[in-house]
Amino acid sequence: MASGYNHKPHAVCIPAPAQSHIKAMLKLAKILHHRGFHITFVNTEFNHKRFLESRGPNSLDGLPDFHFEAIPDGFPESGEDPTQDITVLIESVRIHLLAPFRDLLIKLNSTSSPVTCIFSDGFMSAFTTRAAEELGIPIALIYTISACSFMGLRKFRTLLEKGLAPLKDESCMTNGFLDKVIEWIPRKKDIRLWDLPSFCRTTNPDDIMFHYTMEAAEEANKASAVVLLTYDALEKDVLEVLSSSISPPVYTIGPLQLLLDQIAEDPLKPMGYSLWKEETDCLQWLQSKAPNSIVYVNFGSIAVLTPEQLVEFGWGLANTKLPFFWVIRPDLVVGNSAILPPEFETETKDRGLIASWCPQEQVLNHPSVGGFLTHSGWNSIIESVTAGVPMLCWPFFADQQTNSYYTCNEWGIGMEINSNVKRDNVEKLVRELMDGEKGKKMKNKVLEWKRLAEEATAPHGSSSTNLDNLVNQVLLRKRTY
Repeated sequence: MASGYNHKPHAVCIPAPAQSHIKAMLKLAKILHHRGFHITFVNTEFNHKRFLESRGPNSLDGLPDFHFEAIPDGFPESGEDPTQDITVLIESVRIHLLAPFRDLLIKLNSTSSPVTCIFSDGFMSAFTTRAAEELGIPIALIYTISACSFMGLRKFRTLLEKGLAPLKDESCMTNGFLDKVIEWIPRKKDIRLWDLPSFCRTTNPDDIMFHYTMEAAEEANKASAVVLLTYDALEKDVLEVLSSSISPPVYTIGPLQLLLDQIAEDPLKPMGYSLWKEETDCLQWLQSKAPNSIVYVNFGSIAVLTPEQLVEFGWGLANTKLPFFWVIRPDLVVGNSAILPPEFETETKDRGLIASWCPQEQVLNHPSVGGFLTHSGWNSIIESVTAGVPMLCWPFFADQQTNSYYTCNEWGIGMEINSNVKRDNVEKLVRELMDGEKGKKMKNKVLEWKRLAEEATAPHGSSSTNLDNLVNQVLLRKRTY
């Protein structure tokens, strides 16, 4: 491989095959490309096709030094969208992806630009660390979740050893067992079992998601570097503990969008991130609204509602009499098309807008948006913080519960809606978010966190410095041969 070291460093970037993971990794790939890396971005064949469908046949043409590859994902051909079934997805990743990924690395190594490092999603580490080890390539694992959620996953092994997970039986879900306070999460004295990533709430000792996410977090110890898309000021305590408990160095390099915004002439700017077609008419609509007046509602790419929850959220919003913009994916409601009653549409037609997908960051940064009702996915929370928009949190699963706990209790920029959605509660909290005293406090607090995020990504800020160190100390170290 030494012959390749006269060339640009070549990074292979491989996200987990889900919308939010792809978006985060693509942002990182663009930043690395700007730093002088040749990039190969690896999607599964299924998602490669979805990109071409949503963004057009030339959307993945890339540049000579930024190109896309697709590897088979082992899914049977069907009209279904397997990103919605996480368990099926994980099984497929476990079984099918090592061989095609290894073959791709070998193929790239035989070109004039051999691979110098791998940027792998931490949730693909079941096979990427093995391929990296076999071929002697440094690997950075990127966990596209908050540091606090990552810490939660790193404690799953302890839950197992203490007999707290898996749960003994179904009654543990309702008898207050999940309200048990856990004393041994460092620097946190009031975290409950309920506030940890939801995969520990299983009664099945062989639960795939519990074991897979636990192992993915533990795999961090095999990497050359661990990367978290957060910034030091936001999660200082947790990061100190993580840095002392993981052998490779931990680099915080978020929020990525603020680093991207500093690239003056970005040839990759037109390259989008979405697996769905984005509707941009909403930006025009927002233009006509007063500053901080709009409630923006989006439950992300995977969360699903029951038909009852959809209706309760709908009437809760309608009853506030406030203007709102709501993203309702075609598959948002379990097993049904998402249909709101005609009375709802009549009631809200002059002040509500519904779309099936949108360019979220542009929406959050629009001056008319004053509050965000979110599922608390990490991308959404960081995007809300960098836009200076306070939140109402309705965590659905995975790391979202932990993110919501910190958003509401530690960072002071959110309020949580009970998982059992009721319209009166939705109405009350939305009013508080937009017009109440607590809402005003949250707005001031989120603007403070926004300023700290901007400081972290400024030229000599912590995230910018960490990015420099990641590139120079870890990923280019072999090029001195």
